[in-house]
Amino acid sequence: MRDRRSFLASTSGSLAGLMFCGCGLLHARQAAAQTTAPPKPAAPAVRRSRVKTIDTHTHCYFQEALDLLGPEGAKAALPPVKGQAEHFDSIDKRLASMDAQGVDMQVLSINPFWYGRDPDLARAITKVNNEKLAELCARKKDRFAAFASLPLQNTELSVQMLEEAVKKQGLVGAAIGGSLQGEDFSAARFHPIWAKAQELGAVLFIHPQSTPELGKRFKGNGWLSNVIGNPLDTTIALNKLIFEGTLDKFPGLKVLAAHGGGYFGSYAPRSDHSCFVAPANCDPSIVLKKKPTEYLSQLWFDSLVFTDEGIRHLVAEVGADRVVIGSDSPIPWNEQPVKLIRDAKTLTPQQKDAILGHNAARLFGFHA
Repeated sequence: MRDRRSFLASTSGSLAGLMFCGCGLLHARQAAAQTTAPPKPAAPAVRRSRVKTIDTHTHCYFQEALDLLGPEGAKAALPPVKGQAEHFDSIDKRLASMDAQGVDMQVLSINPFWYGRDPDLARAITKVNNEKLAELCARKKDRFAAFASLPLQNTELSVQMLEEAVKKQGLVGAAIGGSLQGEDFSAARFHPIWAKAQELGAVLFIHPQSTPELGKRFKGNGWLSNVIGNPLDTTIALNKLIFEGTLDKFPGLKVLAAHGGGYFGSYAPRSDHSCFVAPANCDPSIVLKKKPTEYLSQLWFDSLVFTDEGIRHLVAEVGADRVVIGSDSPIPWNEQPVKLIRDAKTLTPQQKDAILGHNAARLFGFHA
């Protein structure tokens, strides 16, 4: 394995394979089609904050990784979504968009599309992802950081790749789903990965992939597989890590939950009553060290909750010191993530600065 210095010295290769897109895959031919599209008028620039603003929830994909799927690549495509043309902007356009939003740094991640693949293929895909992410971040280290991709089908390999990603490639942790195709991350076979993440101080970014077990009920109008399935997937994942004792076993584990932690941040107190109301549904061999709601201060949550009231409630439940910016860029769920926090009527100036960047700097070990 190369060390970090030799890796960074080798990053003079092309980044032509980079495609910025969000929360899924888009057909590669669409990328080429967009290269001749006229640019959109620039949005008014957001007034700069005195704190370095860090958006922890942004996405990209690499054509080299998609090509490994062969003709299947297009089958994993997103449904048509607003802003699709912007998913394939050049790096310069991405930086211009960040500047317009008042975002100083983005932490990039790639949603796992390899969990159901052959282990060797998953290994190849994640290897390409991590090398390309590291190359990009090395070139623009003042603007980009990134989460590694892990082939969680293979525990031993995931441990090795996580260590290489953090120690040699300069990545800040790993992006994972809410489960491995329904296998919860509280399962013992994943413990070596969480142990390594805790040892490295690596952040695990939980980004849901809907809740496919409810696929039949999600059918119909409203894209419920996303707007309900995604936050539900995160809610289940966090509760499993708590109730199965995983967070007790790994108390130093850094877990960042997308979309404000799903529904857990809004309805966590119900979990405090579960084993009192229904002791038959709780395993007497698992004795939690504290109430479920008290684990909220052990977790991190992004700010993708859309409204001033949503931010107020999230902060009231988890604390302003556990919230970081998250936009899901370039999908336009929240096109002004900095403005949402800066304009929040219920936050103090100190809380705003914390959410805008100080919390993320502390989480990732960045210089504030």
